[in-house]
Amino acid sequence: MIGRLTGAFGGGALIGTLGGLIGLGGAEFRLPLLISSFRFAALQAVILNKAMSLIVVATALIFRTRTVPLDDLAAHWTVVVNLLGGSLIGAWFGAGWATRLKSASLYRVIAILLVVIALVLLWGHGAAGSQPVLSGTSQIIAGLVAGFAIGVVASLLGVAGGELLIPTLVLLFGADIKLAGSLSLAVSLPTMIVGFTRYSRDQSFSVLDQNRSFVLVMAAGSIVGSLIGSLLLGVIPGAALLPFLAALLVLSAIKVWRHTD
Repeated sequence: MIGRLTGAFGGGALIGTLGGLIGLGGAEFRLPLLISSFRFAALQAVILNKAMSLIVVATALIFRTRTVPLDDLAAHWTVVVNLLGGSLIGAWFGAGWATRLKSASLYRVIAILLVVIALVLLWGHGAAGSQPVLSGTSQIIAGLVAGFAIGVVASLLGVAGGELLIPTLVLLFGADIKLAGSLSLAVSLPTMIVGFTRYSRDQSFSVLDQNRSFVLVMAAGSIVGSLIGSLLLGVIPGAALLPFLAALLVLSAIKVWRHTD
């Protein structure tokens, strides 16, 4: 038991460090670890990942207020509401679909989405704030559609969705990359709570009671790792890690896909 908890903290810290270096919570890397190394079934891993992601996101949102004050977030409340209008619905439907999918099908969906996120990391993470690509009604509609898709993906993987939200905020709304990171957390937190609430109606939700210590220890490791990653930002450029992390996601996707055999 102690060895498992030590592994949970160490794995969480390593993943949190990698996530901190590129400005993410690391949940997209934590999910394959839960499946491949700790041998949780697909739906159980997603629910555990969602619980830990909630803890990490709530903590990160508090930490980031030192860099991005709450007043800055409040000034962009319309953007948050626009994305939430789609993401809350998407999170509810995504969690519902996950609980109804057969285990083999959920493994395939997870594997495909991991590859998609790997591509987004390579393509969208270096985006810089500029003028938004759309405005007015078109921007609102695009925000709702993007929010819905992100909410679905976040629920299916148990992630915060920052790897998708940040490029959306930068490209669609012209947000500065630093502001986009905090805005993404403001959107992620209620979105994840909705998905979490939907999962609580499924019998697989009992995995949290059965693994409460594991969740808290791995979440603590993730938070510590995120802090370490943020401190290493000036030493190891996050952009230099993107190809490695994208390749890691693809390899993880292959391992997860093999669970369908």
